[in-house]
Amino acid sequence: QAMMSFQNIIRLSLDSPAHAVCVIGTEICLDLSSRGPCRETSEAITGNQGYPPRLGTWPRALLLAPALQRCHGFRTLSPQVSVKYYGLNEDAPVGKAVLYLTGIEVSLEADIYRNGQVEVSRDKQAKKKWTWGPSGRGAILLVNCNPADASQQLEDKTKRVIFSEEIKNLSQMTLNVQGPSCLLKKYRLVLHTSEEESKKARVYWPRKDNSSTFELVLGPSQHAYTLALLGDHLKETFYLEAMVFPSAEFSGLIAYSVSLVEESQDPLIPETPLYKDTVVFRVAPCIFIPCTQVPLEVYLCRELQLQGFVDTVTELSEKSNSQVASVYEDPSRLGRWLQDEMAFCYTQAPHKTTSLILDTPRAPSLDEFPMKYSLSPGIGYMTHDTEDHKVASMDSIGNVMVSPPVKVQGKEYPLGRVLIGSSFYPSAGITGVSHHAQLRKLASDSSFLSQGFQLLLASPGACYKLFQEKQKEGYGDAFLFDGVRADQLLSNRREAKTIDQLLADESLRKQNEYVEKCIHLNHDILKTELGLVEQDIIEIPQLFCLEKLTNVPSDQQPKRLFARPYFPNLLRMIVMGKNLGIPKPFGPQIKGTCCLEEKMRCLLEPLGFKCTFISDFDCYLADVGDICACATVRRVPFAFKWWKMVP
Repeated sequence: QAMMSFQNIIRLSLDSPAHAVCVIGTEICLDLSSRGPCRETSEAITGNQGYPPRLGTWPRALLLAPALQRCHGFRTLSPQVSVKYYGLNEDAPVGKAVLYLTGIEVSLEADIYRNGQVEVSRDKQAKKKWTWGPSGRGAILLVNCNPADASQQLEDKTKRVIFSEEIKNLSQMTLNVQGPSCLLKKYRLVLHTSEEESKKARVYWPRKDNSSTFELVLGPSQHAYTLALLGDHLKETFYLEAMVFPSAEFSGLIAYSVSLVEESQDPLIPETPLYKDTVVFRVAPCIFIPCTQVPLEVYLCRELQLQGFVDTVTELSEKSNSQVASVYEDPSRLGRWLQDEMAFCYTQAPHKTTSLILDTPRAPSLDEFPMKYSLSPGIGYMTHDTEDHKVASMDSIGNVMVSPPVKVQGKEYPLGRVLIGSSFYPSAGITGVSHHAQLRKLASDSSFLSQGFQLLLASPGACYKLFQEKQKEGYGDAFLFDGVRADQLLSNRREAKTIDQLLADESLRKQNEYVEKCIHLNHDILKTELGLVEQDIIEIPQLFCLEKLTNVPSDQQPKRLFARPYFPNLLRMIVMGKNLGIPKPFGPQIKGTCCLEEKMRCLLEPLGFKCTFISDFDCYLADVGDICACATVRRVPFAFKWWKMVP
């Protein structure tokens, strides 16, 4: 129960009035017979004004020891209960017992109705049971994503300065206590949670000196806090923030309780718990956003080596009315952290929605970099580490994607479905994500179009078909990588080849047949799990080659080779509304036009999109990898509220 009373049985006596304390709204149990008249009697209970009496008689034979009667629903602070004993068939009472009750009100409240307001619960049971759905109940707690706090260890700090703007991010919990001050001196209140749950969130209490300083009352090093009861009426507001997002190891549920405890006057006798009220919070999840959502802001790594990429993406952001935020990075890194480690997400409670960067670092030495200090005001930053703080070679956020909202086999996914790379079967030498998962990622890291929607899927077969068509048309001597500098080709282990040479390369063909098989292993999975039909899938021409990973230390290299794009991967596009920033493939020129670019326009422009090809060869094939490595986009959150879904 959300409200729990530990009230002992109250034994009535004919000799003297009994006195007891009762928390308003709870039940008490009366022993009517153990100290009543010895002769066979019946009893009648009456109450003074404000106490809803239950009148009736109970034969002595039915009141087996201990004979109890429950009294409900006290609404005043000082009800009086009288019990009169009657002999059988007698009109005059043979005895009378009196009970004086002192009522105390104790209530712990939160925004369980999810309307942004803390109010007294109409249903006392609803505070403890967190339920999903449009008519669900339960309070929500936001994670502290303040970049200024991201690198600070606050576990041992007892005080913190919280500014007025930051207060809006915190969830509130209100404690109400009412009762005679002379009586309350004998009792104390304990605010508490479990030791394990205390590690997941912090509870602050504003200090009484009119400053912005808040005292930490519950947190990783403290799971119980005693409050002094002074005055006839106490109302305190606590401010709460979570420290971690829900995960496979953490359900997200945190329960807070307040217990009313009677202090013992005898040091040998322990304190007595009288009552407990509980409210349950659920920590808001971190929600990934598909590229179908409207772009708000583009973050770019500005380096001289990436000038073509930066200029084109800047133009795209202007066309889509998005802001551009510049991030300056060490030239030797070339913005790799944007590719492997970070993604824009958001978290949401009824009172606040916060966009944030979720950082899943691959390299422990990269604790400090410009992104954290380049975020626009109000944007959060959160690092998510593994339990043992070890990072596998393929543990990166680049292996996670989310689809647009879908309905599959009668079940709705209003926030989309998360696509995660994983292994089809165990493979020696693979850490984190296997080579099959990497190929699965190639199939899953697709651009979802906003009408329909449709899935773009890499297809070596479609590329060979296109090149064969151009060969038959007499363009077999057209070069792939025409116009790319020799030093760029050399550093990326590529060489300019004609269409005839590419089609005659049996080793390359076998590698792409292998890649095609791996991609098709996911073809049916994606159709089934995303509710697609064959017409929803568009095959994008793309060639791959099997190579070692270039951005992984030698001691972490898997034994198997990985599929990497042979030319800049056309699927690694930036989606800015209807404007698509697509890696320039440097394909064979047919009548002055790249045949790969022409094919992409034929596939996508009829759907209402405008294709812009980004001329920056190294950005997509050099050591930074094959993803759009040097940009990340903040997008509009879903209109649908996550707590209204039914898992």
